[in-house]
Amino acid sequence: MDIKTAAALHRLRLASIPEAISFPALLIFGTGFRLAFDYDSLVMPLGLIHGLLFITYVVLLLDVWNRTKWPFKRVAFFFLLAIVPFGGLYGDRVLKREEEAGVIAARARKEGVVNA
Repeated sequence: MDIKTAAALHRLRLASIPEAISFPALLIFGTGFRLAFDYDSLVMPLGLIHGLLFITYVVLLLDVWNRTKWPFKRVAFFFLLAIVPFGGLYGDRVLKREEEAGVIAARARKEGVVNA
């Protein structure tokens, strides 16, 4: 794995956690306060934040797909994780393992331990 691919994976990881938390925050605080207390001032800013984070996540996912040449099923899996509340937290764990494996393989190639 080259440095640009590793950086793209890392950026996707960094975007997955706030995106994973923004959707439940929108549901709990935005919609919950609107329904329970007739207070709808939180819906618009939380919706805007979640929308921007979601779009950022999708753009970064497409960048990772372009760099890693993942199969469509894998990309669709990470996209579905962005739709499920807190799904991005699981996606972060999967990406962390892949990022670590890529770094280990890159170090081994650099040191001449493996010819991969």
